[in-house]
Amino acid sequence: MAATAVVFAIAVLVHSVICGAAAGTTAATKRNFTIPSSPSTKNKGPVTYVFGDSMSDVGNNNYFQMSLAKSNYPWYGIDYPSGEATGRFTNGKTIGDYMAEKFGVPPPPPFLSLSLYGKDVLGGVNFASGGAGILNETGVYFVQYLSFDEQITCFETVKKAMVAKIGKEAAEAVVNAALFQIGLGSNDYINNFLQPFMADGTTYTHDQFVRLLITTLDRQLKATTHSTRLYGLGARKVAFNGLAPMGCIPSQRVRSTDGQCLREVNEYALQFNAAAKKLLDGMNARLPGAQMTLADTYSVVMELIDHPEKHGFTTAHTSCCNVDTEVGGLCLPNTRPCRDRSAFVFWDAYHTSDAANKVIADRLWADMMTMSRGASGTPPPPPRAAAPGPAMAPAPSPSWSN
Repeated sequence: MAATAVVFAIAVLVHSVICGAAAGTTAATKRNFTIPSSPSTKNKGPVTYVFGDSMSDVGNNNYFQMSLAKSNYPWYGIDYPSGEATGRFTNGKTIGDYMAEKFGVPPPPPFLSLSLYGKDVLGGVNFASGGAGILNETGVYFVQYLSFDEQITCFETVKKAMVAKIGKEAAEAVVNAALFQIGLGSNDYINNFLQPFMADGTTYTHDQFVRLLITTLDRQLKATTHSTRLYGLGARKVAFNGLAPMGCIPSQRVRSTDGQCLREVNEYALQFNAAAKKLLDGMNARLPGAQMTLADTYSVVMELIDHPEKHGFTTAHTSCCNVDTEVGGLCLPNTRPCRDRSAFVFWDAYHTSDAANKVIADRLWADMMTMSRGASGTPPPPPRAAAPGPAMAPAPSPSWSN
């Protein structure tokens, strides 16, 4: 136990130093952002800012030398257009990549690549980082990553650079019109509350833990008297991905005695989703201009798990890489992936496959089109809101582990 405490102490120290350097205001002045003198109108879809964990990470963690949450090695990226690993935690594209295609825009680049390549931040930025959660203590044993609070600080850095280049009014207009896609929360369970060596699981009951998550998320999404968070920075259109049926991902199934979904863990996800929807609805009522919704990823992914054959899959209970372990569970170079990668819903023990990501994106896009009531050419609103508390389905946002 003492050795474990020392390891966590070192991890916290290293994480704090590195992330402070990455996201701090001092580093902000050194980043080589490309900011046009006026906002670009060439893109068909909305400017998109992505916040999240490994389900949305497109390479941010590659820039952390000591991060234990990386996927920049074979077999990851084998079905990506380049055929090479990019830092995405799947064999090909993420759900966000497929959504960007539907909007007619390139996937936003990882924030930590901007200082090296000087990319245009007015086209959107991806701040997602494998291992991240809503709580700052979540994922600490991955050593280096960007927590949600740090991702917001990174966005604040981008906003300041925009204001300096195009002026406050123009920058505010860009941000107000942008779509903020957020996929977080599953790491707070998979790599925190459900882990016996993490304090939160023994400190809180689940009801208390949900309140902690929602209270923290409330602070992160809006401005308070002590800090300026996303709404205070100009975010108005927010699509928050609800938790998927976490009890059905391979790393959780191996904890059951019969290989079935863990009903209690799925109930945790439903309870969180109901509380998150109530929070977002309340913000819409109180905050001028707020358009915040909870995307019903739970139903979308559960359908893939319960009826994989409807979408061309044969296997939804185990991973293509056959790495169904509670800790670890990544498709390492010494593993051998399945022969037909398009037949599996899950790529590794935590993450959906490229083929599944496309199906999920198609469903979310269809939901957005159904809800759209804007004029032609106006970007549709964020995905449909989830039901406040759907009944337990029989038996990751995809925003599961790492």
